[in-house]
Amino acid sequence: MSRNFLREETSPYLLQHADNPVHWRPWGEEALAAAKREKKPILLSVGYAACHWCHVMAHESFEDEGVAAVMNEHFINIKVDREERPDIDAIYMSALHLLGQQGGWPLTMFLTPEGEPFWGGTYFPKEAAYGRPGFTDVLTEVARIFREEPAKVYKNRQALVEALQKQSATARPGEPTPQVPVVVAEKLVEIMDPENGGIRGAPKFPQVPLLSLMWRAHLRTGREDFAAPVTRALDHMSEGGIYDHLGGGYARYSVDEFWLAPHFEKMLYDNALLIDLLTLTWAETRKPLYERRVRETVEWVAREMLTDGGGFAASLDADSEGEEGKFYVWSEAEIDQTLNPGEATLFKRFYGVTAPGNWEGTNILNRLARADEPVTAEEEAALEPLRARLFAERDMRVHPGFDDKVLADWNGLMIGALARAGATFGEAQWVEMAADAFRFVMETMRVEGRLHHAWRDGKLQHIAMADDLANMADAAVALAEATGDEGYVAEAESLVAELNAHYRDAANGGYFFTADDAPTLIVRRRTVADDATPAANGTLPGTLTKLALLTGKGEYFSRADELIRAFAGELQQNIFPLGSYIASLDTRLRPVQVVLIGGPEETAELAKAAFGVSCPARILMRVKDGKVLPEGHPAHGKEKQDGKPTAYVCAGETCSLPVTEVEALVEELKRARTNPA
Repeated sequence: MSRNFLREETSPYLLQHADNPVHWRPWGEEALAAAKREKKPILLSVGYAACHWCHVMAHESFEDEGVAAVMNEHFINIKVDREERPDIDAIYMSALHLLGQQGGWPLTMFLTPEGEPFWGGTYFPKEAAYGRPGFTDVLTEVARIFREEPAKVYKNRQALVEALQKQSATARPGEPTPQVPVVVAEKLVEIMDPENGGIRGAPKFPQVPLLSLMWRAHLRTGREDFAAPVTRALDHMSEGGIYDHLGGGYARYSVDEFWLAPHFEKMLYDNALLIDLLTLTWAETRKPLYERRVRETVEWVAREMLTDGGGFAASLDADSEGEEGKFYVWSEAEIDQTLNPGEATLFKRFYGVTAPGNWEGTNILNRLARADEPVTAEEEAALEPLRARLFAERDMRVHPGFDDKVLADWNGLMIGALARAGATFGEAQWVEMAADAFRFVMETMRVEGRLHHAWRDGKLQHIAMADDLANMADAAVALAEATGDEGYVAEAESLVAELNAHYRDAANGGYFFTADDAPTLIVRRRTVADDATPAANGTLPGTLTKLALLTGKGEYFSRADELIRAFAGELQQNIFPLGSYIASLDTRLRPVQVVLIGGPEETAELAKAAFGVSCPARILMRVKDGKVLPEGHPAHGKEKQDGKPTAYVCAGETCSLPVTEVEALVEELKRARTNPA
């Protein structure tokens, strides 16, 4: 007898559906075998715990006895957490795109008993609405077609599977020119919103890899038309409703073009990427807003996203008490009740609070009216205690759902961001928090030399994807820079070795998303395209370049070059998902190495100065007295100047004269980052 099989799972998203009348199964051989045995199609539903429309579809359809009866009669129903199984999500989302649909979550796909897709969609209302058919009508019609028109099903699934296999098998090698980063930045300028920042139109996503690429182009060229879209986007995001002005942290995206109304879920990865970009831009602009947002967001991470053991949790939900955004929004009356009249008037003026509200009769706190006119230090000081009182009042509300699973790839992003931000802002505790999380992932989630993707409630799930290893390797390099501990370099090397052993595409170059010994899916994906998070094949050339410089091992340069060439042809297809790849190309073409000669304490001021310069292609290494760099290293044989702690700034094969003063080091770094080739 069939039943709901999700109660034994660890994913919070799957557990949300454990009491549904739908006979859900987790993805696996048993579910596929049941479909073959019962000769039923598979209904695959993919979502995640913080997804608002996933909750809507669950309440409307999956909790409904009538809808569940239709699903159970005609389908084997499989529920997947996209964060726990990004490999499955990526394949079937690609299939939906091939069907000409935009995509999104919940993802609803119909598969053959062998797991091959033949049709699908995203959110379906229970009854026909929004120009979409009702879900029960969809179910009965798909079941009828599967039963009565097998030729149509065969034709669709054959075309989709062949197209999916072609996507991964197609190699587009080439040799990118050094001008690519600037040429792409010029194309991006054309699509940027000159008023609100970010890409024109709605919805608006932060698109950090593209903004980061534009910032790199600005640093290389000094062109303000590359910098303006980045700072305008950060200004408006950081003063918009997408930012949590009371608790810190950014929501996933804005549904409008003004950064006002978010989907209220907060994801670890978005905040990691934004901490990185804000830190990088602050180092050049010294805008107080950016420092404040970094500090508030790190405080949120430390307060709300740390799990037992030191790993970082995945997300906070958009909904509380069944309503999207209820935890975050305010009525004017609630502000008036919490603050005294003068305070309330001041707060409402700054944060756009009115009686009618700005969103569904309530107020999303924002300071967009001041996005282009920075709030002064005196104004911030007056507002700070008011925010604190409102935060305390809000804290008594029912909190959004908390997805406390630890994901290696997202943790890698946050560890790297905290290490870089901690080094830049001189916050040792941020670096320590990053080191604790790194230790948790490497000690708890790596077993017998194999990293795993997810951990929750004492249980490991799934062999790592390439993104897990790539992001953790980058995190190790960031920690090596921030701490001077060479043990992190060895950890990075071991993660790259695992990638090479189990993920490398020996025929075409690059890395597959899944390991060679992972459970087989209908296709083994290989991509350089960023999605919600950066792609391993995009980030790795930059990480490998830095590893080559830290270790003196030329094979890392060779592997970086192989990766860059393997995907260079993609630049002729679509540049928009290639932000991480182009940034890595920039690092490989023009790395800037800071070599500090002397002990950790005596070189601390020079290191602080180096971290304070906006230079994303920088790699910093410390060389203790008496240590000799390899002969091929441009700083080989370099020594202290007059017995003082000394820095050498190396661009390509050329190093600067010895530098012992902080101001001179800053100037050398700024000169090196504009190196044309």
